Amino acid sequence: MRRRQFISGFGAAAALPIAARALQPAVPVIGVLNAISSMGRVRAFYQGLNEGGYVEGRNVTIEYRSADGQYEQLLALAADLVRRRMTVIAALGAPAAVAAKAATTTIPIVFEVGADPVETGLIATLSRPGGNITGVTNLNVELGPKKLQLLHGLVPTAATIGLLVNPANPISEIASKDMQAAARTLGVEVDVLRASAERDIDEVFASLVQKRVGALVITGDPLFTGRIEQLVALTGRYAMPTIYNRQFALVGGLIGYGGSLTDAYRLVGVYTGRVLAGAKPADLPVQQSTKVSLVINLKTAKALDLTIPETLLATADEVIQ
Repeated sequence: MRRRQFISGFGAAAALPIAARALQPAVPVIGVLNAISSMGRVRAFYQGLNEGGYVEGRNVTIEYRSADGQYEQLLALAADLVRRRMTVIAALGAPAAVAAKAATTTIPIVFEVGADPVETGLIATLSRPGGNITGVTNLNVELGPKKLQLLHGLVPTAATIGLLVNPANPISEIASKDMQAAARTLGVEVDVLRASAERDIDEVFASLVQKRVGALVITGDPLFTGRIEQLVALTGRYAMPTIYNRQFALVGGLIGYGGSLTDAYRLVGVYTGRVLAGAKPADLPVQQSTKVSLVINLKTAKALDLTIPETLLATADEVIQ
């Protein structure tokens, strides 16, 4: 009899922790969808989460998915996150944002894109996004005409300026249209060059001489960001004056100009935290990351036999000697 009572009591005691755990709220799970592997920027996303009181391993779990530049994989990766019932999906980059939106109309999505998310069809309006999606936009596409102007000022003899885009990125058409309009104002031709894989980048540069391209603008794209050292090496090999983002100049490119992706990713983390705390994406206006920087690499300018005007140097946020 005592043995039966002991077994019965032991079973009840063992069940208590399970029942107690069942009453506790589940730890939220964030799905991070990225077109490339970019842990530096993902760390900025984590920083934004931390600002809202969310720390991975303590009160939130993160499932990370990267297409490693293979944009056609993004739909399947987004669908996998949906099947795993994420609490919220952070989509980093326009290709990831488009894939996430196609995968779910119910799980909240917080995006980062480099163009107007209304024009790309992600949301209804900036102030009232609607549906299950909101996020952050940086100024990279909007700054495209300014990049063209800066490059034209440095290489005024370049009658044709190349524009490198990734046709798999939904913002490439917007960037091309804006740049063509700016080129007409400056009186130059723009030759749109397309690369959607690493091998395409090599082929594009091999064609520059034949196309008589005198300078090059690289659009903001996750594939190009992930291949930035390859781009710097190619611009040096072909002696091609080129403008891209800030990191480009820091690792040997001529000029880096654009919005801060690190700041944009941090803001995505902040917004993701707000969604976890109960905010609805439809009620969160799209934020704009307004940090812009200009970096000039004088060592590279000298190698290209280019003189940087003092007026331009005076406006630079950083000059690399």
